[in-house]
Amino acid sequence: MTQNKNETKKILLLPGDGIGPEVVNEAYKVIQTFNKYNDNLFEMDYADIGGIAYNNAKNPLPEETLQKAKESDAILLGAVGGPEWEKLAYELTPEGGALLPIRKELGLFSNIRPAIVFDALTNASTLKKEVVEGLDIVVVRELTGGIYFGKKGEKTLENGDKAAYDILEYSKKEIDRITRVAFDLAIKRNPEKPKVCSVDKANVLKSSVLWRKVVKEIHEEDQYNYIDLSNMYVDNAAMQLIRNPKQFDVILTGNMFGDILSDAAAMATGSLGMLPSASIGAVQENGKQNALYEPVHGSAPDIAGEGKANPLATISSVEMMLRYSLNMNREADILKQAIQTVLDKGYRTQDILDENNQNLKIVSTSSMGDLIVKELESTL
Repeated sequence: MTQNKNETKKILLLPGDGIGPEVVNEAYKVIQTFNKYNDNLFEMDYADIGGIAYNNAKNPLPEETLQKAKESDAILLGAVGGPEWEKLAYELTPEGGALLPIRKELGLFSNIRPAIVFDALTNASTLKKEVVEGLDIVVVRELTGGIYFGKKGEKTLENGDKAAYDILEYSKKEIDRITRVAFDLAIKRNPEKPKVCSVDKANVLKSSVLWRKVVKEIHEEDQYNYIDLSNMYVDNAAMQLIRNPKQFDVILTGNMFGDILSDAAAMATGSLGMLPSASIGAVQENGKQNALYEPVHGSAPDIAGEGKANPLATISSVEMMLRYSLNMNREADILKQAIQTVLDKGYRTQDILDENNQNLKIVSTSSMGDLIVKELESTL
């Protein structure tokens, strides 16, 4: 999306459940810092989503929240879910009644999940240093199709046994548009030698046979045929992400496979608390492009309210927001460098400690946010 930088951008904050409010609060500090030095570039608003919305309105995705989302330039989500709401009917749960529907309603078909290992965190990964050092890959996940959105149900078999089913279905159009996102991103990342690995299960699933066929057809187009395209079965891809993650650059895959593989890629970086994500829709006729940004991690109710949550994934999601939705690459670069500098100085939340480095300084959620703000203020 291209916008006039003199215009005020509307950002909707959806703190959600568990540690969501804590990490979003640190992102709020960061956005306010940019406001302080850039004449109020951003107008922020809040709304409920997930379990807290169900508690307050008996609806995990209230109409007011959805309307605010549609009117915003970008959305920042904390996290949703927790054991308190697990026994509700599926359509009332934070995931089934809020997370999936808001993606569908806003047309957020493209989920971009980078997995980057900062130099200062090389030893935080459970994998060997030489395996993860310099890792910089992206998982491009189709987000509004596949098994999560397919027909679901329960039935009684002829023998009286109970069964349940979830239909995995992809249309050619859905595969086409996500493939183009992955190909374009690969070219942007490496114009001379773009590389994409398309992950499926074409040896078993009919939907994956179509997936592979459509990807191949698009790859044959003139603007894409020089991309280094490979295909890999999802079970092998999971193994390769642990064995040699640096062999990948852009991974293109479907909804469920992408959900699983992006979490595997996250752990190569040392912690889910470090990884941001962007969910982006198509450009509409009026030029608007819906986009939602969120950390890859969940609501972590076991540590909610304890000040232990790592806010860097959420703050990095703000960096992606600046870059992808708000046409503010300079500000995004400054924020990325601030995160790098804080890590280089040895500050860590508990999830990214290195037991072999006794010089690290453990900080709380709010302290980490304050440190990022301090670095920003020294630069802006």
